[in-house]
Amino acid sequence: MIDGRTVVDAHVHVPRLSTLKPAWLDWAEQFSGPHDWRSAYDENGDPVPSRLDSLLASEGVDRALLFCEYSPRATGIQPIEDNLPLVRHNPERFRLVANVNPHLHHPVAAEVERQLDLGAVALKIHPVHGAFSPADKELYAAYQVCAERGVPVILHSGTSSFPGARASFGNPELLSDVVEDFPRVNFVFAHGGRGWWYDVAAFLALAKENVWLDLAGLPPKKLPDYYARFDLERLAGKFVFGTDWPGVPGASRNVRALAALGLPDDVLTDVLSGNAGKLFPGLGI
Repeated sequence: MIDGRTVVDAHVHVPRLSTLKPAWLDWAEQFSGPHDWRSAYDENGDPVPSRLDSLLASEGVDRALLFCEYSPRATGIQPIEDNLPLVRHNPERFRLVANVNPHLHHPVAAEVERQLDLGAVALKIHPVHGAFSPADKELYAAYQVCAERGVPVILHSGTSSFPGARASFGNPELLSDVVEDFPRVNFVFAHGGRGWWYDVAAFLALAKENVWLDLAGLPPKKLPDYYARFDLERLAGKFVFGTDWPGVPGASRNVRALAALGLPDDVLTDVLSGNAGKLFPGLGI
């Protein structure tokens, strides 16, 4: 908890460093600032469950959603199995998030089911790092599995600086038909349309009951500027807190910066944990 508030960090990367391309490490060093994220790792670059658990506890994070990623052209392959020891160490704090890439996984529905059976509470799709459209009909089979299982889909929404990324696939407008075709699936637009699509992402979140925005990678103090054309208090009703750890100067800093925006108490509570509790099954929030 931070200042008496339960905190869910719905966007956390804890890969084995040996699985990553150099640009990922450069990104983490650039954006982590004073946050000592490497203290969670051993000398071989592998996360140590007890160290990560203690570090996030000290930052006030009650639940953390752990991302894997199958994006060989951008960051590398960080399989979901690498996160299993973290969940085994503290199944209360840590939850898995599945990830599929239609260029690698076929049939895609079978891989989604496999990863959900490992305990994943959501499916992450990264069209920008994978260089595919999130509206590709091949992915409809994955979305259908999520509809049947009652789990949300998190999609990278916005730009990415990693070599090999294809920013055009981060346009949230590509999801306009998908969110209509799968009304029972909650879609979380990670990074909230970062770059030049904030307005599109915000409009869809307000227009569609099943569209949400996660705040990963967005400095809270800049949110009023990013979403200047919208009523921030109303839009915040669709926000889901996330940091993009380790590319953040600490979860507690972001929580307090978010609180400084002056949102109503009930809205802030929902942003930090309430909305995540509604979206992700079994968080116990």
